[in-house]
Amino acid sequence: MKVNSNRAISFTSIYTNKALKRGLEFAEENGALFAATTTLGLSAFARPAAIWLAPHTDKENKKVACAKSLSSSLAGYILMLGLSNPVSKAIKKIDKNPDKYLKPQTIKKMQLGAETLKQSKSYILATQMFKLGLGIVVAAPKAILTCAGMPFIMHKIFHKPEQKKEEKGLTFKGKNTDRLAEKIGKVIDSPAMQKFSEKFKNSNFAMHIIAATDILNTAVFIHEINRSNKIEERRKKAVNYNAGISTGMSVASGYVADKLLDKPTERFIQKFRIANKGMPNVEKQIEGIKIAKPILLVGGIYYIVIPFISTFLADRAEHSEKLDRLIHSSNKNHDNYC
Repeated sequence: MKVNSNRAISFTSIYTNKALKRGLEFAEENGALFAATTTLGLSAFARPAAIWLAPHTDKENKKVACAKSLSSSLAGYILMLGLSNPVSKAIKKIDKNPDKYLKPQTIKKMQLGAETLKQSKSYILATQMFKLGLGIVVAAPKAILTCAGMPFIMHKIFHKPEQKKEEKGLTFKGKNTDRLAEKIGKVIDSPAMQKFSEKFKNSNFAMHIIAATDILNTAVFIHEINRSNKIEERRKKAVNYNAGISTGMSVASGYVADKLLDKPTERFIQKFRIANKGMPNVEKQIEGIKIAKPILLVGGIYYIVIPFISTFLADRAEHSEKLDRLIHSSNKNHDNYC
């Protein structure tokens, strides 16, 4: 009985852990920065380790893949740190005082069926479109900075002879979050946003935004790699294959894993709600669980599982292409000789 009691206390502590709650509140308040912070942590340690453990792979291709991972996460974090905080603060103001920033009919329409406006699925989707949607906004500049930063990281970490100064990230200098809150409020007031929020309030919008961000970022990154004169031509194919394979596999497997974990997540949320009954910010923390779930899933797959596979496959694809060119050249020479 004593052992069971201790186990029960330990089990309950998972749901009442203060650090977990703070993390969930962070995810709800600033999902884009939460994703960037998670990415930075995983790409600094887990992804390079996974890449380096890939078997039968060219070491130089491994170095380039590691440089891409570090450059991408640093660029994403710097951009998000500068851009997401003003948006997060502006939406907090709307949350606390919706009457100031939203029309009465907007509040009435969005709150319909919910206890408070902040618990309305339509309102949650509308505000998260701004918070998580920043990932899509910075996808292109992040990819450009990633490409620009790779030679710099290659030089600093792997002592490559080429050096390129790292470009500075964009920063948001505006301090007037009241004005930003008013602009966001006007967008939420628009019939188009209200119609969109109502239609897709029960969709897996967090996962969709993360997937769209990754695909856009990868497409721009591949374009920039092909244009760059600072990346060795013989390395570009492997980098492009690595990026494409990684994104494709992580998005596809992320959706599968997210679906498989729907029921366990709902059970966790139910137990979390019971364990924290009557506590402030419970619903906010539960929304944080829904935001953090796809971010951690895709991050874990992309930065731990996929690099091991994609680095190997990219290297094989590069060697296969070289072999095809060699065979083609040999056949051509043979035909000319004949």
